[in-house]
Amino acid sequence: MTLAIMQPYFLPYIGYLQLMNAVDTFVLYDDVAFINRGWINRNKLLINGQEHMFTVPLKDASQNKRINEVHLADDPKWRSKLLKTIEQGYRKAPYYLTVMPLTEKIVNFTTDSIADLIHFSLAELKQYLDLSTQLIKSSSVYNNAELKAQTRILDICRQEKATRYINPIGGIELYDKSVFAEAGIELNFIKSKRVEYPQGNRGTGAHEFVPWLSIIDVLMFNDVTAVKTMLNEYELV
Repeated sequence: MTLAIMQPYFLPYIGYLQLMNAVDTFVLYDDVAFINRGWINRNKLLINGQEHMFTVPLKDASQNKRINEVHLADDPKWRSKLLKTIEQGYRKAPYYLTVMPLTEKIVNFTTDSIADLIHFSLAELKQYLDLSTQLIKSSSVYNNAELKAQTRILDICRQEKATRYINPIGGIELYDKSVFAEAGIELNFIKSKRVEYPQGNRGTGAHEFVPWLSIIDVLMFNDVTAVKTMLNEYELV
């Protein structure tokens, strides 16, 4: 059984979905410290040919809180504003009529929890792309929040009876293959390949492809079959 563990990210870039697709069980690491100015509640879209950062506003977010303790801001107008931005940026995209209802369903999901919003969004993306990966919130199962770093990751692997653990390439300095091997677990790191696709409406004077945007950009310009091919564009090291 192959496992991955990642902090929950809202409408993340394709590399996140590649990791999710590469494993049998994907654990949303939602009971660890919130990361200010990270990717939990923000990502990038293509608006008028330029990168545009969008942010889901939060209430009293702090690195002293766990992700599942952080609430959405009280002002609900962010939802309509974000949807309006997406509409303006992608209404001429070839798959807008298919992807926009999915986007609206995600953004308008009723909750005041950023962790729950992200869990719902990833479940919807999983269904849309017909992925078989099981999604689990770490806060709901493992009862090991007192453990830290590699020790906790190994404990979750043991509880899930994982034989392989895949981590993003950025963790190559944090995790030791020999330690995992002693526990009977193969450790790999996933390295995303740059995927390009016809990215329309780039705006006047903008001719270069803009990579690593939110999965929304990928979905707006590609059908499900093409996206599923892109999800396999990585190497394991």
